[in-house]
Parts: sequence; C-alpha cells; structure tokens
Amino acid sequence: MTHTISSTNQSLQIKRKAVEVTKDRNGTDQILLQNPRGASARVSLHGGQVLSWRTDRGEELLFTSSKAILKPPYAVRGGIPICFPQFGQRGSLEQHGFARNRTWIIDENPPPLHPNDNNGKAFIDLLLKPLEDDLKIWPHSFEFRLRVYLTADGNLSLISRIRNINCKPFSFSIAYHTYFSISDISEVRVEGLETLDYLDNLCQRERFTEQGDALTFESEVDRVYLGSRDVIAIFDHERKRAFFIRKEGLPDVGVWNPWVKKSKAIVDFGDEEYKQMLCVNGAAVEKPITLKTGEEWTGRLELSVVPSS
Repeated sequence: MTHTISSTNQSLQIKRKAVEVTKDRNGTDQILLQNPRGASARVSLHGGQVLSWRTDRGEELLFTSSKAILKPPYAVRGGIPICFPQFGQRGSLEQHGFARNRTWIIDENPPPLHPNDNNGKAFIDLLLKPLEDDLKIWPHSFEFRLRVYLTADGNLSLISRIRNINCKPFSFSIAYHTYFSISDISEVRVEGLETLDYLDNLCQRERFTEQGDALTFESEVDRVYLGSRDVIAIFDHERKRAFFIRKEGLPDVGVWNPWVKKSKAIVDFGDEEYKQMLCVNGAAVEKPITLKTGEEWTGRLELSVVPSS
C-alpha cells in the first residue's frame, strides 16, 4: 500500500503494510499502525506522540484526558509524550523539555531494521531537529530519530536514537511519559521497584528506599526510581490484566499519579480522572546522558499486555 504525505513542504512515499496517514481536526498528520490481528497504534507528528494503543479487540490501553488540549503547541494530556532534553522542571527550559511540543517529520533516511525487527511489524520513522528558537534556549544541534512499531503480537515499541551533531559535548535527560489506562488506581500495583532508591518530587527530590514488595496507591505519588530492573509490571486486579514495561538504555522509572488535590489544579485534566490513569515511565533522569560530537545514544521501550489473575 502506498501513501503520499505532504509534511513540512515535503512529499514522501511510504511503502509499508498497514500504515495509514490521516489528519486530525487541526490539520496535523497522524499515522495509524495496524497489525494483521487488528491491534493498532496512532502516532501524531505533533510531539512524535503516541496517542492510542489498542488491542485486537479494540480495547484502548492508553489514557487520554477528556479535557486534553488537542491543538498545538500544547502537548496532549495522555498517550506517550516524549520528554526531551529534560524531564521535570529545571533552568530556563520548559517543563519536560520541548520535544513534545514540536512538529516532527517523517524520516526519509531511517536506520535499517534489525532482522528481528522486520517480522510482521507495522512501523513509522520520525525525525526531530532543533528549530532556531530551540537553539536559543538549548544551544545544541542534534538529530532525534524515533521509530514506533507494532509487533505481530500487538506489543508497542519505541526506539529513540539521539545523535550529537554539535561541535561540543552536551547532556540530556529523557522519559517516555506513558499514561496507562487502568480500572481504578486503588486496584493496581506496580512490581519490580522493590528495594530501589527513589527521588521523591513531593519532598524536594529527597532520596528514599522503597520498602514494600509492590507499590500501591493511596495518595499522590511523584517519584523517580533509580537504577531499576529492565522489566517493570503493572497489575490491574479489576480488569485482570498486566502491563509489562521492558526497557534498554533507560535506567530509571518515573511513577506519577496526581490524586485528588493536584487533579483539580490541572487545567487539562478531569477532577476524578486520576482514578483511571497511572504514569509509569522508562527514563534516564538521575545521571544525564552525555554525548560527544558524533556520538549516538539509543533507548528502547517495549510495552505489552497479558491476562493476569
């Protein structure tokens, strides 16, 4: 199947199975990926953001707020915003960096697929380069290549490749700020974080050690767990399913739920929606990644969902 896209005054032929290009109501290009079994993912060129990930039964796995602002330059409250070149609020950069608020383009010269990545997958390659205004606030030239693909089993993968094309080294932090759709925040637990140290953003980033066998939720949580395992699991007891988060090159894990008071203060978030979402993020936060001239960093996130008791 061949699709012609006009994006940033460029026309590009995409010759890939199960890739459909449409526009949202604001005229922003979106790419719909579908596998042979009917699972799907929808990616917006605004922010390079995954907005939807559905099973072959049409069940939505990612949360999006009913009050989300869907018009650029705002990032959509939900899905998987990409936080780069920082996660959090530091210095003169906007919170979570600018990548999630910029228009990405289709990558015309993507790196080749690994043979293991070419079996029944629907995929799209995106590219972000800094704008002149970006260089004023973060004076580093880079190329950020993002591949989003959907496997034959319906798993969702994101591979980031960030290259320094600057004349001097630079450092960055990054997070895939994933909003998972859940039945009720009181009915879920997160496993794989036990015994880890974490930075608590509710306590001025003070460092603590996780004492529980699993993380459960009774109040606001805003933490970054450090040096985590490569696999984290979210168990949703009411829906009898589990999300598995597999990651490479992303040593940390952010966990966030705003709870009652914070939810009411967020403009693009419903007062009660904290009950139906949980953010668990593959990230590199504590120790920023430093790239010398010409060096490239690769990070990979794979999400899967399975039935659980």
